[in-house]
Formats: sequence, C-alpha cells, structure tokens
Amino acid sequence: MRLTAKKGFTLIELLIVVVIIGILAAIAIPKFATTKEKAYVASMKTDLRNLATAEEAYFSSYNTYFSGTASNVAGTVTPLNNYVPSGGNTITITGADSTWQAGATNSFTAKLCGVKVGGGFPATVNSVSVVTDGSPVCQP
Repeated sequence: MRLTAKKGFTLIELLIVVVIIGILAAIAIPKFATTKEKAYVASMKTDLRNLATAEEAYFSSYNTYFSGTASNVAGTVTPLNNYVPSGGNTITITGADSTWQAGATNSFTAKLCGVKVGGGFPATVNSVSVVTDGSPVCQP
C-alpha cells in the first residue's frame, strides 16, 4: 500500500499566524491614530504660509493689509483676495497699515494655528504664542 503525504497547514499553525498578525496590528494601529490630525495641522500651516504671500501682494497694491475671513468648510468656499484655504480650514485675518495676524482653525481638529507679521514679539494669536515673524505656529 502506498502512503500519500498530505500538504497543508494544521489548525494550530494557522491560529499562531493569526495571533501574531493580531499582535502586530495592536502595536501598529496606535502609531497611525494621529496621522489624520497631523495632516490637518499641516494643511493649516500651509494655508498660513500661502496667506503671507497673498497679504504681501495685497499690501503692494493697496498699501495696507487685508482683514477678513476665508474659509473652505463643507463645500462652501469664501475666497479672500483670490486666496482660498484648504478644505475644512477657516482663516481669520486682522490687518492694519503695517502689521497683520491670522489664526487658522480646521473643522476636523481642535488644534489652533497662528501667524503674525509686524508688531511686537512674542505675541498671542489664536491662543498660540507666535515668536518668529511670519512663521506659522500651532498648538502642540
């Protein structure tokens, strides 16, 4: 009589692999939990940097800085001097003859960002301490 060898994995081997995959997933998931929030904060910082360019262009034309609000929340876009922020972001700007400051919020995170150009430093913009002129800062 001829014996044939059966190929395949036993139930115990399969269970061990599933347990190992579960342990790896339990380690990896918390590492990626803050990824979305980091992306929202990065988009707010980018919008504030782009706003600095728009404000300087406005200043060169009108010899004063712009004040107002620009938002892109829930599909409703309100442009500000041809400047439109990223989706979910709202930028509030306070401008004057020689200085301006802006705060950024995002509808998907509670973190706040701010930037200031001109005036005394450090300053508090949108509950964030801004130390460097023109450099966006966000809450830790």
